Amino acid sequence: MALRRIALKDFVIVPTLELDLAGGFTVLTGETGAGKSILIDALQLLLGARADTGVIREGAERTDISAEFDATGSEALAAWLHEAGFAAEDRLLLLRRTVDLQGRSRAWINGTPATAAQMRALGEHLLDIHGQHAWQSLTRPDAVRGLLDAYAGVQGEPLAGLWSSWREAQKALAHARQAQDTLSQERERLQWQIGELQKLAPLEGEWDELNARHARLANAQALIDNAQAALQALEGEDTDSAMTGLARAQELLQGYEQVDEEFRTMAEVLASCLAQAGDVVHSLQGWLRHTEPDPEQLAELDARVALWLQLARRYRRTPEELPQLLAAWREDLRRLDDASDLDSLEAAEQRHGAAYHKAARALGQKRAKAAPQLGEAITRAMQGLGMAGGRFEVRLEPAEPGPHGTDQVGFLVSSHPGMTPRPIGRVASGGELSRMALAISVTTSELGEAPTLIFDEVDSGVGGAVAETVGRLMQQLGQARQVLAVTHLPQVAACADHHLVVAKRKGAQQTTSSVAPARGEERVAELARMLGGQQQSATTLAHAREMLEGAALADRSGA
Repeated sequence: MALRRIALKDFVIVPTLELDLAGGFTVLTGETGAGKSILIDALQLLLGARADTGVIREGAERTDISAEFDATGSEALAAWLHEAGFAAEDRLLLLRRTVDLQGRSRAWINGTPATAAQMRALGEHLLDIHGQHAWQSLTRPDAVRGLLDAYAGVQGEPLAGLWSSWREAQKALAHARQAQDTLSQERERLQWQIGELQKLAPLEGEWDELNARHARLANAQALIDNAQAALQALEGEDTDSAMTGLARAQELLQGYEQVDEEFRTMAEVLASCLAQAGDVVHSLQGWLRHTEPDPEQLAELDARVALWLQLARRYRRTPEELPQLLAAWREDLRRLDDASDLDSLEAAEQRHGAAYHKAARALGQKRAKAAPQLGEAITRAMQGLGMAGGRFEVRLEPAEPGPHGTDQVGFLVSSHPGMTPRPIGRVASGGELSRMALAISVTTSELGEAPTLIFDEVDSGVGGAVAETVGRLMQQLGQARQVLAVTHLPQVAACADHHLVVAKRKGAQQTTSSVAPARGEERVAELARMLGGQQQSATTLAHAREMLEGAALADRSGA
């Protein structure tokens, strides 16, 4: 699995570029300012770096970057694609990202839209980039700790979560201890208010039902009088009652329904009216049998309505809001009870603290096991980088508990035999820091899972035999994984399996950059330029050929 192809359009000073890449060790070289890091910058943007309109070539509307990876055989990558909901092709992984002048960014994974965060997460499965300023992180505690944790294969997020929970428990306990008097007063106030409302015990929806019942009882006699009058009007003994009139009218129409069809229709309507009027009469009679004024129940309802209104005025709420108010006060009281329960809070603080310390000890044990292994691995790498006899040490010391554990991680180094290792920032020169950063990069890259390793001028500050060792190291890495390196050292470039040359051309209107493979005499000429500048001589050309032959011989012999 490796990067097989990259295509750029209107990126920085590259109008268009389509480049096929192979496995093994590939170097990118070129004159100063030619843009040797353009491909790496493009890959970083493609894989989720912050979108910046400054990367759009002047005069263009947008930049467009795409890359093709051989995804064969990576179960972790296939699992990630499946979990994230992206189609997994049999062999190819196609990525694309665009950025326009308005700052809008769009990205795709196998043709499906993706977020920048997803591109960054995917990039961890594809590339491992070591930058030219990697040495700067050697003096930062967070970077040092992160390097050891990555080497040990541990994750710090679970411990950070336990630390956060413990801190919250500590804050809750401290707050409760400081606020006991205030909490007690607030609790008494809430208990009194809840007691007042509990006398009413208001239920959700009760106020509307209470008003309806009260209205019926308050108007009971009027309802009875009107019901009786309506019943009398419908079927009273008076010949002018509604039922009598309807029946008489129906009879008259039925007498001539044989003569006129409309009489039959109207008679049927009157029959329906008589039936409905009869239903009303039946309902009124039933209602009157079961209804009578109830002064006692009315008095009870008067009292309850008055209490609802009194409490609503007291607490400046509408009557309908009283049930929710009582529920809210009960919840507030529950929280105050929890906050006042020092025993429970102390137990919670101890429980969270114990969980944190248990996880911190486990993390510390893994760090303690990995620290000497990392130190020995970097020490071995240092021997060929101009620091023969030097020693690298990863030291753990106790520290105050924090989100990253109870360990303080430090890098110590002795650059010469017999020297006592001291903190790296105090004893190492700038050149030594660069070489140690390179040793660390090579050491840690051997452990990573990313199929493509990129070194962006990490050999800065080295030369001579050390430079040749750097080239050999990268050549060895290229036997197992794809390695791309931006370098200015001919000794490193000579060890590469493939050589790409970055060239910058200045035109009348604009400056452009291009990348092209160098083979045969073209590669000899580029190495000669790196050795002696633009003025090539028979000596530099012969030296370049000698370097290539020596690197090829060493590669065949496995040196």
